[in-house]
Amino acid sequence: MTTPPPAVDADTLLVARVLTATDAEGPGTRTAIWVQGCRIRCPGCFNPHLWGAAGGRRVELSGWLPPVLDDAAAGGVEGITLLGGEPFEQAAPLARLATAARERGLSVMTFSGYTYAELRRWAADRTDIAALLSHTDLLADGPFRADLLDHTRPWVGSSNQGLRALTPRYAGIDVTRRPDRVEIRIDRSGTVAVNGWADTDRLDLLLDDLRGRGHRAGRKP
Repeated sequence: MTTPPPAVDADTLLVARVLTATDAEGPGTRTAIWVQGCRIRCPGCFNPHLWGAAGGRRVELSGWLPPVLDDAAAGGVEGITLLGGEPFEQAAPLARLATAARERGLSVMTFSGYTYAELRRWAADRTDIAALLSHTDLLADGPFRADLLDHTRPWVGSSNQGLRALTPRYAGIDVTRRPDRVEIRIDRSGTVAVNGWADTDRLDLLLDDLRGRGHRAGRKP
């Protein structure tokens, strides 16, 4: 039987990345927050660089969170998406974050490699897990399975994973009309950042096309 992750300090958060506005990580335009660290480590995971603690930065929630939410509000986003990494391994600080986001009228979507049944069972004895669940409007749950790729629903990677509306906010959501999106951002230094979902073959084709366009654009007439 899977055991719950250890509880962590509610005042600090190990963060990997924040994207203030994205259309690829849940319904509407959202602020996406990737946390660092995951004990589940699904084979074929899209973000294996987020498994270990190295690479993230530890922030004090009281000073870090207000400007993140201010930026989200200024960007006119619909909500916050928590992903990683594994958000429920940092349930206590993320419960505080989710509470603050919803107080500002933002929705909260949370991704987890744990199943909803596991999270509910653990929530009976863990106030941090219970709090993050109670402040999550839309939950994507379950481990990624590379042998069960899902090309019909957005946001999740495999057909065993759930998309569950935990509050009335997304109770009527129709995921059949929402295609997957992949966003690729290239900064001035040439660094490429990808978010959203695509299987490896499709992503390779997309990146090859971008490389080809870059070579063509760089040719002299």
